[in-house]
Amino acid sequence: MKIVVCIKQVPASSAVDIDPVNGTLIRDSSGAKMNPFDLVALETAIRLKEQYNAHITALSMGPPQAIKILKESYLLDADEGVLLTDRAFAGADVLATSYAISQAIKTLGEVDLIICGKQTTDGDTAQVGPATAELLNIPHAAWVSRIEKITGTGILVHQESDDERRAVIELPFPCLISVEKGICEVRLPSYKNGLKNKDKKVKTITLMDMKDKNPDNYGLFGSPTRVEKIFPPDHRKEQVVLEEGPDVGGKLYDLLKKAHVL
Repeated sequence: MKIVVCIKQVPASSAVDIDPVNGTLIRDSSGAKMNPFDLVALETAIRLKEQYNAHITALSMGPPQAIKILKESYLLDADEGVLLTDRAFAGADVLATSYAISQAIKTLGEVDLIICGKQTTDGDTAQVGPATAELLNIPHAAWVSRIEKITGTGILVHQESDDERRAVIELPFPCLISVEKGICEVRLPSYKNGLKNKDKKVKTITLMDMKDKNPDNYGLFGSPTRVEKIFPPDHRKEQVVLEEGPDVGGKLYDLLKKAHVL
C-alpha cells in the first residue's frame, strides 16, 4: 500500500508580518514548524505502515525552507519526502493550492491512500484535502476520527462531524481522508529513525515536472479568490472603568456603539 501524507510548514507563532501589497503572510518573519494537524496525519500513516507494511511519502508545498519539515518526517519514519516548490506556486488560494498538490500527486505514480490533517493553523479553511480529492476525481471523507481497518480494496473509517453526527464509511482505493486531531496520539521523533534515514534526500517537484505546465493555473494567477485586506490583531489592552451612577447605562451604551458592538 502506498500512502501520501500532505504536510505544511506553518508559522510557529501568531507574530507574523503581512505583505501590505498582496495581503499574504511573510512567513520568514516568524519561526516555522510542521502544522500540528499534519503531524496527526503522519502518525496515522505510520500506524498503518506498522500494521500493513505501507510505504509513506510526505508531500509538502512551500518555499525551499519547507524542506525542514520533510526531513523531520524522516524522524517519524516516513519513507520519502517530496517538496513541491516553484515561484509560480506563490500566493495560491485554496483552489490553486489544491490543484498544484493534485498535479504533484499525479507525478508520483499510483497512490492508494492520501491522508491530510483536518486543517492548517495558518489558513483554517479545512478545504484543501477535499478539494484535492475532487480534482483527482477520487472518493474522500473528512472528519475521520477512527480507522476501523484496511479491506481488500479500500479502507473502513469512522466519520464524526461538528454537530456530533457519526457514520461508518467504506472508501475504495485510491481515496483521500482528512483526519481529526484526536484520532491518535503523536509519538516523539526517534533517534533510531534519524540514524536510519540520515542519508535520505528530499525530492523536489517544480512547475516543469507537472503534466500541466501552464503557470496561469497556479499561484496568484490560478487563484479565483483575492485577499482584499488582512491585518494583525490589535493586542493593545485598554480598560474603561464606569463609576456607579444613574447615567452608567447610557455611558456603557455610548462605549459599545463607538466600538461598533451595537
